[in-house]
Amino acid sequence: MTAVADEHQQSLEQQALLDLARGYRGLSFWHDSLGPGALTPRAPLDGDTDADVAIVGGGLTGLWTAWYLLERDPSLKIVVLEKEIAGFGASGRNGGWCSALFPRSTASLERRHGREAALAMRRAMIDTVDEVDRATRTAGIDADFVKGGTIAYARTGVQWRAARAEVEEAAGYGVDALELWGPERLRASQALGASYDPACARVHPAKLVRGLAAALERRGVRIVEQTEVLDYRPHRVRTAHGTVNCDNFVVATEGYGAELRATHRRVVPLYSLMIATEPLPDSLWDELGITHGQTFTDYRHLLIYGQRTADNRFAFGGRGARYHWGSAIRPGYDQVPRVFEHLRRTLGELFPAIGDVAVTHHWGGPLGVPRDWHATASYDAATGVAWAGGYVGDGLSTTNLAGRTLADLMTGTDSALTRLPWVNHASPSWEPEPLRFLGANAGLLAMAAADVEEKMTRRPSLIAKAMGPLVGH
Repeated sequence: MTAVADEHQQSLEQQALLDLARGYRGLSFWHDSLGPGALTPRAPLDGDTDADVAIVGGGLTGLWTAWYLLERDPSLKIVVLEKEIAGFGASGRNGGWCSALFPRSTASLERRHGREAALAMRRAMIDTVDEVDRATRTAGIDADFVKGGTIAYARTGVQWRAARAEVEEAAGYGVDALELWGPERLRASQALGASYDPACARVHPAKLVRGLAAALERRGVRIVEQTEVLDYRPHRVRTAHGTVNCDNFVVATEGYGAELRATHRRVVPLYSLMIATEPLPDSLWDELGITHGQTFTDYRHLLIYGQRTADNRFAFGGRGARYHWGSAIRPGYDQVPRVFEHLRRTLGELFPAIGDVAVTHHWGGPLGVPRDWHATASYDAATGVAWAGGYVGDGLSTTNLAGRTLADLMTGTDSALTRLPWVNHASPSWEPEPLRFLGANAGLLAMAAADVEEKMTRRPSLIAKAMGPLVGH
């Protein structure tokens, strides 16, 4: 009877895992397109344990940190703690841009840290795109990585002037290799021109993050999922399933850090939403002039971003979903029909030739925004606490730089990375409510209003100019 009962219990547990995996497929197109069994949760923590390094968060920041820590010291015992599954958050749901973008502009970094520090940050970001390619190849991960650059369309006279100014500014710094393209290179986009940045690759984010987790397990890293972290203090992380005693730990929660008491006001979780279309024929892509590996955007203020996926879909996203009181994060906030309709309409305006192509997936999720829009990679040797984040949506590549930087800081390695200007940068805390709610949503409305202003006046937006210092420009 006991054997029968045990077998029944195991069957129930297995069914529960299958149900969870099916639910995780609904997170995004990226998750839904993974193979059978790819989203089955790993076992949770099974009691107290010891580790050299505990990592809170199973996204790309935490996983890349584990990867490079092992490169520095293969003997380290590392435990990664994840509330859901690795890649549940922004690391698995993002737009798939492995780019050299950083939340703060080069000019802003120069004003704050000096010219040489700003240029060092730019070089590090550009190098990171190729490092992600190298590291994924080393790990045996096929993440659909193709480096094709980013096309930023200029669809109005105001946007065309902005594109020219951006290319001229980049040339003045002499690091980013931006090009200015005329309309003859843009085919069916109906744009006046564009800028082109070669430092970007198309990536399937869920393949990357889930593949990296599997590669780390093969190297001996313990990854526990379905394990919620309740609180932490130096050398100790307490979870719902036990406590991890450790020499060092890494807080790698990005937007979800708003749910933890210690980091509640460090970032605000702002939502970005996406759609994916049905696959399109190669002939249409040729007509549109978008090759495999290319990503695209334009010069509006309310950000949009897109890519041609490996299976010939548009994956297209943008901002527009509001901030929620108290930095709340809820599954229902991932679905905003008004924003999805806006995205589909905008995609059609960019590329009229796509006609009535169907949308097959729509999803969203929170990204982490610090008060000064300045990402950081930080480590306190006295307490053994490390933290990286505040990527403002530019995290797919920046997480890799964060992982390398934290690995050097935590192992006492003096390197060019540990001298970058984002190291140990401390952003101010966000204001308490209701100021946080009012400020975050006012910023969103201001960017939308700036686009309307430019359309009506045909001049650069005064609203955007006023907001610039607040959003890293």
